[in-house]
Amino acid sequence: MPLVAGVDSSTQSCKVEVRDLDSGETVAVGRSPHPPTNPPRSEQHPNSWWQALIDAFAQVGSVARDIAALSVAGQQHGLVVLDHDDEPLRPAKLWNDTESSPQSETLVDAIGADAWARRIRSVPVASFTITKLAWLVEHEPEIVRRIAKVTLPHDYLNLRLTGVHATDRGDASGSGWFDPVSGACAEELLALVGGRDDWASLVPMVVGPTDILGLLTREAAAAIGVPAGTPVGPGSGDNMAAALGLGLSSGDVSLSLGTSGVVYATSAEPTEDASGNVAGFADATGAFLPLVCTLNATKVTDTVAGWFGMDHAAFAAAALRAPTGANGARLIPYFDGERTPSLPDATGTLEGLRNDTTTEDLARAAHEGVLRGLLHGLDALEQAGAAVGGRLHLIGGGAKSPAYRQILADVHGAPIRVPDDDETVATGAAVQAAALLGRSFAETTRAWTLGAGIDIEPSP
Repeated sequence: MPLVAGVDSSTQSCKVEVRDLDSGETVAVGRSPHPPTNPPRSEQHPNSWWQALIDAFAQVGSVARDIAALSVAGQQHGLVVLDHDDEPLRPAKLWNDTESSPQSETLVDAIGADAWARRIRSVPVASFTITKLAWLVEHEPEIVRRIAKVTLPHDYLNLRLTGVHATDRGDASGSGWFDPVSGACAEELLALVGGRDDWASLVPMVVGPTDILGLLTREAAAAIGVPAGTPVGPGSGDNMAAALGLGLSSGDVSLSLGTSGVVYATSAEPTEDASGNVAGFADATGAFLPLVCTLNATKVTDTVAGWFGMDHAAFAAAALRAPTGANGARLIPYFDGERTPSLPDATGTLEGLRNDTTTEDLARAAHEGVLRGLLHGLDALEQAGAAVGGRLHLIGGGAKSPAYRQILADVHGAPIRVPDDDETVATGAAVQAAALLGRSFAETTRAWTLGAGIDIEPSP
């Protein structure tokens, strides 16, 4: 029975999912946590990701010996800098680290937002890797002089697995130096970073969606229990892998609720948005994944629930007892600043409070505040030219919440799909691993019945 493995190295943990190649049945799962972060400075040491990957594979057990291909998806945008021995020179700055906001403004001002959007289909904000590189040049020049390789988080794990310094077009499209249409490195944009004149030689090469990035080394094989020489896929960013794991068709939309909030659509054509609201990313299949990301999602409702001393279940139940609109109470959920819109120094705001405002109203307002921000993002996708008329899928940790499910259907005004598989990123990585063994994405989507789930109707 040939098996494939998909890895999801997220902000919070590393998850490994082993599936049967033919049926898609999940054979084994492993999970290990990553160190917690606390924006605006949000950093993790890359070695902690590698150790978590080893620990997660250890939980898979003896089936690891039957894995015929694997692929790694990871949190987007993070900056990993390595020395000549491939050792990290410092902790990685993550996507939700907003310290590089001044550098993002300087980079945009250097050539203008329109020029950035034309060149790489996105306007960099503090989340983008190139802004973190500029921050490093300004604040840690002694580190900059020692850099031998620049990688994204999933690239670092691939390097540990195969010894190959490479990435894929999906994750590369969130770096700020990759043109997702031409597939070329935008060397003139890297030159804006300063500090060195050889940045283009330090970033990873880009391989195709179904290419074998490399083969598992003997050292890595001994660490994770998978046979040496096993092919490793190019991997991708977590959102690109989730789209694969859902089996999205053109026009379908995914709304992900986790540490961040993300809404994206699959698209055969690239998008361009000089406002910076829509990132014109590539996907993991050779097409495109226009995307809107907010920094504040389920952490907001966790925080507000804590104010009332409520657990998840009690807070969700309270929210569902209040009507749509929360009787006028509104929460602007910019607790950690915000990426979309680009307001890195913003804070949260409660509005519309009255003497008769209830706990239920505030619970509802917290959920609606998170969701309405993302639905504004859905409008932005449509305005940027993305097709969004297909089914809306709700994924991520927040998809388990009955309040988020029902309230999204209510404010969206149409049915939403909650997939049965709540590990779509790891599943998408496994889909890519299957492609290394000759299975087309469409074939795997059908055989594994990807995207199947329950439909939530709006309240009457």
